[in-house]
Amino acid sequence: MIKAPPRGPDGSSPAVDAPRTVTTRPTPADVLFRGMLRAGGGTVLVLMLLVGGFLTAGALPALRSAKLDFLTTERWEPDGGTFGIAAVLSGTVIIALVAVTLALPLSIGAALYLSEYAPAAWKRFLISLVDLMAAVPSVVYGLWGFFLFQPFALDFARWMSTWLGWIPIFSVDGVEPGDPLATETVYKSSAFIAGVVVGLMVTPIATSVMREVFSQAPIGEREGAYALGSTRWGMIRTVVLPFGKGGIIGGMMLALGRSLGETIAVVLIISPAFVFQPHIFEVGTNSVAALIANLYGEASSFATSALMAAGLTLFVMTLIVNFIASSVIARSRSGASSDA
Repeated sequence: MIKAPPRGPDGSSPAVDAPRTVTTRPTPADVLFRGMLRAGGGTVLVLMLLVGGFLTAGALPALRSAKLDFLTTERWEPDGGTFGIAAVLSGTVIIALVAVTLALPLSIGAALYLSEYAPAAWKRFLISLVDLMAAVPSVVYGLWGFFLFQPFALDFARWMSTWLGWIPIFSVDGVEPGDPLATETVYKSSAFIAGVVVGLMVTPIATSVMREVFSQAPIGEREGAYALGSTRWGMIRTVVLPFGKGGIIGGMMLALGRSLGETIAVVLIISPAFVFQPHIFEVGTNSVAALIANLYGEASSFATSALMAAGLTLFVMTLIVNFIASSVIARSRSGASSDA
């Protein structure tokens, strides 16, 4: 039998528990801070719309002329009526993928060392050093890659094409594998060399993002892993890496977006070629950013419109990559608060 709830002394019905309404009055500082955030976000959005509108308006004459052939044509002769970004777009993606492939293990290793293994006395210095590397101008990386790295990379490219040439991306046309007298010219100014240089450029950016995420792994779960007898690497493998998975993906997507738009370092290294080049060790490649940098100064009005169309394509690609990165970070555990 269910008993009725007790009544008050006067026989009235008992009070029902209800959540208390909490109200806060924002201070002037809060109002100012919110206004500054909204103004900053709105300004960025307006600037992005203005950049996209400017590129679209400038690219319309070329896009109306080329139509869908603009995405499938490898030649670049705007004044002759035949132009497209199929070759430079593929080169852009290949260079970016080489860069990301190199930057991924370097970034994860550096971020884990800074967040988990670095001595306390050196940790702040090493973090500042990594952040400083992200601020080095791209022309410095380009000069280093052209004059110092490229001579040493030729032997590695020859070795890879000799022993792994049966894989299409590692083969080099016109070279007999194992021929000691083969010229090294075919290995210079390749997508591999450009990708390595760009990969070293974007590694500090990805490292900073991953380090911030790894350092936010819940203390309770870390100590719980140690309490169960885990080693430091076991704790990292079972706690830090799963928690930071979104940060790893997001950091690499941001690095990919930077790789797609890199200009000066790529211009200094590559030998421009308007042909689809799937062999990363072979001379001759191109990118959208390098195309614009090389041809903008002497382009006619219609050729300038074609370059605007190429820039618009790169702009859209970069936006898509960055939006995906933001979405991954927001939906991952490392992008949300932890209950631990």
